[in-house]
Amino acid sequence: MNNEVSVPALAELALGETFTFDELVGAVQRSRQRGLRIVELAELGVHDGLCAVSLMRDGEDLILHAHSDSALHRQQFVLHELAHLILGHDVDDDPDTRDYLLPDIPPQTLRRLLKRQNLNTDKEVQAETLADQLAAAIRGSTLHSSRYLEIFG
Repeated sequence: MNNEVSVPALAELALGETFTFDELVGAVQRSRQRGLRIVELAELGVHDGLCAVSLMRDGEDLILHAHSDSALHRQQFVLHELAHLILGHDVDDDPDTRDYLLPDIPPQTLRRLLKRQNLNTDKEVQAETLADQLAAAIRGSTLHSSRYLEIFG
């Protein structure tokens, strides 16, 4: 994927070249005009390999992510889901239809979860590419604020 999709989406957040994770979350909330909660769900991924999922609820977005012993790995799970939100991948034009088999799960959530099983789609590649860019900007912020470059140059 080239930057034709990710650069404009990221520029709309007006974060600059480097930013913290918290600044990113705040910018996404402002952009979407909705709250955002990020919750670790230890059971996620145990049986199905799903690392994270974003859900749109009334008035807020919710990102659920699997446990990992690596903080960077957990961050990448969340950045991937944030990338989907930034890129507008949560917008679904399909009409809502009642699901009699799983009536408690909103139809758009079911469709999104089923689509995410195929990781080779354009949207999944776009989200992972943007997640990598977000991670690099966060690392840049950490290096800048820690005086790493000044000390180790």
